Amino acid sequence: MAALGWLTPRRRSATARSVLAGEASAEAARKSSQEAAPVSPQEPEFPVPGDDKAAAFFDLDNTVMQGAALFHFGRGLYKRKFFETRDLAKFAWQQAWFRLAGVEDPEHMQDARDSALSIVKGHRVAELESIGEEIYDEYMADRIWPGTRALAQAHLDAGQKVWLVTAAPVEIAQVITRRLGLTGALGTVAESVDGVYTGRLVGEPLHGPAKAEAVRALAAAEGLDLSRCAAYSDSHNDIPMLSLVGHPYAINPDAKLRKHAREKDWRLRDYRTGRKAAKVGIPAAAGVGAVAGGTAAAIALSRRRR
Repeated sequence: MAALGWLTPRRRSATARSVLAGEASAEAARKSSQEAAPVSPQEPEFPVPGDDKAAAFFDLDNTVMQGAALFHFGRGLYKRKFFETRDLAKFAWQQAWFRLAGVEDPEHMQDARDSALSIVKGHRVAELESIGEEIYDEYMADRIWPGTRALAQAHLDAGQKVWLVTAAPVEIAQVITRRLGLTGALGTVAESVDGVYTGRLVGEPLHGPAKAEAVRALAAAEGLDLSRCAAYSDSHNDIPMLSLVGHPYAINPDAKLRKHAREKDWRLRDYRTGRKAAKVGIPAAAGVGAVAGGTAAAIALSRRRR
């Protein structure tokens, strides 16, 4: 056993030199660790509390809410017999074609707009607003992305205004705004006379560059500094709007926006599951599947009613 005596700890008090050696060793270890993994500077607080020159602008479809607001609204109108199954199928195919082609053909987009406007033509604005509240509860409330909702709330908590900016009808956007406690909404405006829809638009859909112009106009009216504002979107179509502000975010981005955001060093957030996020690379398949599923469900519902 004596031969193993060197394994037994010696009971002796530390000398001044051993204390010094221990402290020097610990200091060298800390220094080495810091050099190997340098601490990145802490990001400044954002959004900045009390900054009344800043605001946040959120796209709606697939940014704040899963899916397209107009499609969910259409489901609700179909349920209330505003149009026939063949009209829903036509609308669904138009949405699928857009996803499949990945481009906006002016004539095709005009046809899609005319189809949607013909549905509400002759109906009162107040009627659609009331129905919109019901449809939100039926189809939209459970589709709000919690992550994006938290981002919007952070701006509100900082005392900033938060605006939805969407190509969806402004009436739908206003319902969602009220339900989420946001400031207001910029959306596509359908013409009405004496409170009744005429079946025409005021100007054009609030899409792409039009969104950027709306944000620019609102910022001027509100006295905002766009370099201190934030914008959030999932679509490369909103690059003009995102490029306006000092704090652009790509939320659940499509492939083109993801690529652009990385090139520009924009912040990204993805609240989809891994499987859904993987579909970013094949938007056609995702779009056709979603639309086909909605159409099939609507047709099945129609058959059950007969």
